[in-house]
Amino acid sequence: MLERITERERRDLLIAWLAIAVAFTLIFVRDRIDPVGFALFFAISLVTVGIGFVLHELAHKFTAMRYGYWAEFRKDNQMLLVAVLLAALVGVVFAAPGATMIYGTAMTREQNGRISAAGPITNLLLCIPFLGLVVLGAALSGLLFTVGIIGLTVNSMIATFNMLPVSVLDGKKVLAWNPAVFAGLITASVVMLLVSFNAGGSLDFIISLFL
Repeated sequence: MLERITERERRDLLIAWLAIAVAFTLIFVRDRIDPVGFALFFAISLVTVGIGFVLHELAHKFTAMRYGYWAEFRKDNQMLLVAVLLAALVGVVFAAPGATMIYGTAMTREQNGRISAAGPITNLLLCIPFLGLVVLGAALSGLLFTVGIIGLTVNSMIATFNMLPVSVLDGKKVLAWNPAVFAGLITASVVMLLVSFNAGGSLDFIISLFL
């Protein structure tokens, strides 16, 4: 399976992964200047945000390839720069580092819908272990709680954002294919997002313990 990821694609995924991790780290540390804290939250971002992003894009890729298409992720250098600058200057992350490009002809509406749904479904599945870390960390460890709540929040946000039925986002293609599947996925995404917001009420306090 890994041999289907080209050298260029691996490089693009790695660069986008690192840039997104930097952007979210800048959000977490805010105006606190602490090299140790920055390193800690950069590592957390790599695990939570990075894995959510990479697996989302690979889910699109391998689902498309299952239908006989060729697909590769391509980074967008301009959007990567925007993401980091917005995080540093405004405190907002607009994480649109690129897209998985699909090459082929005669794609059906169902195939397009299933390929599009694969990304948000992956993020929703990732919410499960991160939610487990939230529960476990609440009783045992502030660090585990922090990793869990960041992973839960980010993956539910990625799923919710991508399920919006607008523009080139996944939700528009899923809705065009199957409204029932669309309703189920966007409902699950919003529910997980609300759970993360509710559980993360003390996230600022937990972060302050490390910075």
